[in-house]
Amino acid sequence: MSTQNLTHLEAIRKIKELSENARICMFCTELGTIPVNARPMTLQETDDSGNLWFISSGTSNKNFEIKEDRRVQLFFMNNSDSQYLSVYGEASVYKDKATIEEKWSPLAKAWFDGKDDPNVTIIRVEPKETYYWDTKAGKLVSLFNFITSAITGNKTDNSDGVEGNALI
Repeated sequence: MSTQNLTHLEAIRKIKELSENARICMFCTELGTIPVNARPMTLQETDDSGNLWFISSGTSNKNFEIKEDRRVQLFFMNNSDSQYLSVYGEASVYKDKATIEEKWSPLAKAWFDGKDDPNVTIIRVEPKETYYWDTKAGKLVSLFNFITSAITGNKTDNSDGVEGNALI
């Protein structure tokens, strides 16, 4: 596996690609406690600045925890393409109609009585530190290389993978 640290626009593109391919992450709060609180959350969007947006209930434990400590950690996994992303950042909660209107998804109706539901909030996570793991050639090539190594007895060099920091 090679290391490739990305900055600014390349970093934003990589964060957007990996987070939107995975869509679901483990959203962790109360990072100073052990164990941290973690729950699955569906990503609404990663914007052109690299911010990650989620829809959440204003009455959820997650929202209360963010009020106390804005630090969050997100873990995205896209196993089908062997792509992984860790995002450490600061979360902000929005309750204003304009932000809700902009970030609303019809799928959120499963949890809310529409975008006018008083419990609807939007969470924005601004990345501070990120780390990614990705395959250069895709999962099939990686699997082929692994199987070939297993059959031949030669160790794989993991050269089809790349990892590194993505600093905005």
